[in-house]
Amino acid sequence: MNNPRIRTVPRRRSLLLAASALALLAPLTACGGSDTAEGDGKTLRLWHYEQQDGALSKAWDAAITEFKRTHPDVKVVFERKTFEQIQQNAGMILNSDKAPDVMEYNKGNATTGLLAKQGLLTDLTPVVEERGWDKKMSESASVTARYDDKGEMGGDKWYGIPNYGEFVLTYYNDDLFKKHNVAKPTDFKSFEAALAEFKAAGITPLANAGNDHPAGHWLYLLALSRANDTWVDDYQLYMGKVDFHGPEMTFAVNKYEEWLDKGYFDKKDVGLKGNDMTEQFVSQKRPIMVGGNWWFGSLTTDIENFSWSTAPFPGSEKTLGSGGNHWVIPTKAKNKKLAEDFIDITMSDKIQKLIGEQGNVPIAAQADTITNPRAKELITAFDTYQSNNGLAFYPDWPVTGYYDTWLAATQNLMNGGKPDTVLDELAAPYDKYVASRS
Repeated sequence: MNNPRIRTVPRRRSLLLAASALALLAPLTACGGSDTAEGDGKTLRLWHYEQQDGALSKAWDAAITEFKRTHPDVKVVFERKTFEQIQQNAGMILNSDKAPDVMEYNKGNATTGLLAKQGLLTDLTPVVEERGWDKKMSESASVTARYDDKGEMGGDKWYGIPNYGEFVLTYYNDDLFKKHNVAKPTDFKSFEAALAEFKAAGITPLANAGNDHPAGHWLYLLALSRANDTWVDDYQLYMGKVDFHGPEMTFAVNKYEEWLDKGYFDKKDVGLKGNDMTEQFVSQKRPIMVGGNWWFGSLTTDIENFSWSTAPFPGSEKTLGSGGNHWVIPTKAKNKKLAEDFIDITMSDKIQKLIGEQGNVPIAAQADTITNPRAKELITAFDTYQSNNGLAFYPDWPVTGYYDTWLAATQNLMNGGKPDTVLDELAAPYDKYVASRS
């Protein structure tokens, strides 16, 4: 969830990055051979970094197959890169004659926004309107695909097209709820009632990890339970002044402290990582986990001995989430029309349905078209947020390096720090950055 951080790079690391960049700029030799007919409308060069056999990789494989079927005279030159290769060297790559025609790239001001501001990405706005891609996703899901002249998300120009969504939701151990006769929550009041019942039975109800993003996600989610659209826009898009001691964040830190004191969270979780949190849920030590849909696939594989389900976090119309990483077309791409055709296929009903059946969250597919029952449950939850403008991004997005601030602040709270002090910690770098923009 953290933004890339600006830092001085030691010489040894600089040499490694240079070598990595050279490797990326080397002649393309993956499936289909080298591209000898550049810019003639007969070759599509495509890069992505999804892991082989993952849900999205399978979807992109199917999209390539469909593209070849509909473009029988076009050669597809596909290269699977690593996330780090593209992240570290994108500027150099896209400013060269080796730029691919279409590429998966990370969303955000420091990534897509930066390249758009530098003139390295194609403005897709006319294509989006012509092909109706904007009609297939919600306003909140498209924010990270649109940027202004400063390279800040939420602008009026489209530079990327997301195919999937990501969001934070609730995971329940249904067997433990039945065993202890606890009712599944339907709102915030009944959620807290469930926490109290589990604690009374000697069970710490909530999985958590203080040395990773989950603890900060919890704090931001509690703030969102008291927030409206204006607050989210002010915080994420700098549309107005944010008062960190206002009702939203004050409620969050006070409720977090209350749950720590009542034992709904375990203070000893302050040093845990995200995988430790999921292990708490998988091992049935904690009946409730709030986390991203990115855990969904591994839980499906790892959980074999109990029934579980997912649902939107009760009591909040908003959650952490956004459209996923997206396809971009470099300014120097040689076959942009072919790239557009490929993106269009990834937005088709067939590929969107495949993304859903494989356990990810398609951005343009309805849950009732999915046959996998657990995947349908997941997509229904995402659709609930997407249709109600409920995707509120992530707490560390507004400021470069803010992830570390949120990590330290939530650990301070878990270690007994005063709520007002924690709010001051969060406010200082945010206010400094906002002041520097004016």
